[in-house]
Amino acid sequence: MAIRWGICSAGMISHDFLVALSTLPPEDHQVVAIGSRDLTRSQEYAKKHGILRAYGSYEELAQDPEVDIVYVGSVHPQHHRLTILFLQAQKNVLCEKPLAMNAAEVRDMIRVARQHNVFLMEGFWTRFFPVSEQIRAVLAQKALGDVKIVQAQLGFPLKDIQRLVDKKLGGGVILDLGCYCVQFASMVFGAERPQSIVASGLLHGTGVDETTAIILNYSGNRQAILNVTMMLKLPGGAVIGGTEGVIEIPSHMNAPTIMFLKGQRCEWPLPPSPEPLFFENDMGLRYEAEHVRQCLLKGLKESPVMPLCESELIATILDEVRRQIGVFFEGDGSIKGQSRNTK
Repeated sequence: MAIRWGICSAGMISHDFLVALSTLPPEDHQVVAIGSRDLTRSQEYAKKHGILRAYGSYEELAQDPEVDIVYVGSVHPQHHRLTILFLQAQKNVLCEKPLAMNAAEVRDMIRVARQHNVFLMEGFWTRFFPVSEQIRAVLAQKALGDVKIVQAQLGFPLKDIQRLVDKKLGGGVILDLGCYCVQFASMVFGAERPQSIVASGLLHGTGVDETTAIILNYSGNRQAILNVTMMLKLPGGAVIGGTEGVIEIPSHMNAPTIMFLKGQRCEWPLPPSPEPLFFENDMGLRYEAEHVRQCLLKGLKESPVMPLCESELIATILDEVRRQIGVFFEGDGSIKGQSRNTK
């Protein structure tokens, strides 16, 4: 039986998600509706992607009785409000990363999901790539010995994109790219709360961060060193260093298809895209979509791979990073006064 998707927002990431979904078996995944604030835009997407119903409001999408799960692909300042709307309408939700603007909003979303007994997951697609699955298997087998170091970096020339420099739209690289690196460290070190967080950032003229460095110190003298920037393109590599070996991801650590395990190359190519995508490697969105389907078929209310408690943990780390470098958004009142001590 097919999982019936509703798509929230007719933006670029929603387009790529729809393309990725189209490569999965139609008996497993069907897109039945799309909603946005612009009916014409929704109708254009519906026509292009063969979607039956198009709505000019999110409220109409929430009330569609044939939608099993909603993919929220709006800009992240809207994630909290829209996800709550769908959860309260008894819809399961896959929400793009970051799940919300801060940990307080994340906790609110988790509370509502549990109150209404529906599925909620943050769309960290990285977790579901075959490379990530292999990394988790290697770590579970202790094949690297004691893991001591994680390094990760992401950089793209994004400073000319209005969304990335506008505070009202949740701009800056901490929430846009930094979340990928933090979730990677969290995956490797077992969703443990860091003993200390040290962050340093360079701000854009609009007050968002354009370059940020993060050091997360964990128990057992383990450390993650993370770098993100919107000023230039970086290879996007990552390293996991253990006492008995190293895993290296040479590029695209947020959407990895190649890794080197103790020097041996392993590769899982993405299937070809049937049409142009806005973002590189977005065919990998099919992996998280299928994972969500499996969760729903099992009656799960959250993912065992990307659990809600870890989404909350990642959000608290990002809150502290922003607090240290002085990047605050509307609704961040509690962050300004919180301590650097994360224990």
